[in-house]
Amino acid sequence: MTTEAGQFATFVVSDLSFAVDVLRVQEVLQPQPMTRVPLACGVIEGLINLRGQIVTAIDMRRRLGLPPRGSGRPSMNMVIRYEDAAVSLLVDEIGDVLQLNPEALDEPPVNLDSAVRNIIRGIYKLPDRLLLVLDIERAVDLAQAMAA
Repeated sequence: MTTEAGQFATFVVSDLSFAVDVLRVQEVLQPQPMTRVPLACGVIEGLINLRGQIVTAIDMRRRLGLPPRGSGRPSMNMVIRYEDAAVSLLVDEIGDVLQLNPEALDEPPVNLDSAVRNIIRGIYKLPDRLLLVLDIERAVDLAQAMAA
């Protein structure tokens, strides 16, 4: 579920703090030119050209059923390795890399919104917030996203 060392890259979507295994992060990018994809699933913002590699960009706000980002607030791209490809998660802010004890990972609370609960593996209770550990496979599963 986690890296052996327990290192996580963090990001924020709305008021939710997420973490992903740092070894799954390919890179973090400023806003990129986006090519729309007609008839694509609603969570897909479009495609970006990353040095010749075509990468699907998933809007995490839409994936979580949250309202759109305010105008003038561009999204950041966290490019994640998924299977043999890359996927860009469009997020509000990029955070830090944190070293966390894998044994301190707790189950998600039952009162957590189901859209969030369905795409996380667990939570870390930090002094100032809950850190939600993203399950990348479930987060980028477009069949599940369309059913939600």
